[in-house]
Amino acid sequence: MSDDHTHVQEFFAARAAGWDRRFPDDGPAYAAAVAELGLRAGDRVLDAGCGTGRALPPLRAAVGPSGVVVGADLTPAMLEAAVRAGRDRDGRLLLADVAALPLRSGSLDAVFAAGLIAHLPDPAGDLGELARVVRPGGVLALFHPIGRAALVARQGRRITPDDLRAEPSLRPLLAGSGWRMTSYADEDARFLALAVREG
Repeated sequence: MSDDHTHVQEFFAARAAGWDRRFPDDGPAYAAAVAELGLRAGDRVLDAGCGTGRALPPLRAAVGPSGVVVGADLTPAMLEAAVRAGRDRDGRLLLADVAALPLRSGSLDAVFAAGLIAHLPDPAGDLGELARVVRPGGVLALFHPIGRAALVARQGRRITPDDLRAEPSLRPLLAGSGWRMTSYADEDARFLALAVREG
């Protein structure tokens, strides 16, 4: 496992138990972002970097009982927190690295990724792996429940020109990874970029 992976696991393992208590009001933002994916009953969707599984209930509601919901995360403690919260009832939890998903090519209709992109050691390669598992015409949502400016302010930092989530950076990154960006919103209340899998 690379040092990047170890750092990510250590960062989130130390915060897993109290994660949901730190962000108790994010539920409506997750539900609204999931709604923008346009999922239908029976669809197959991955929550990539699912953490404590906060997106799993709205994803399950969107695809219904006939759909498939998978939550994948690199950090066992985050998946354990998802189980304690009962969110494993809404989707299958998978200990996995988004850089090498144990899923068939083209097997999914959509990927939801909350707060993931900043933690990818190889953003182009990892977004390419997400494209691999999604059928042509499938959808990707890159989401954060607060916008870039609010997030860096909370962390005591400033936005830098090389921020991957800036639209001029993200659009070509997605295009080079098999995705075409269809919408981009960066507001105080949320960050949401949607993309379609090129075919």
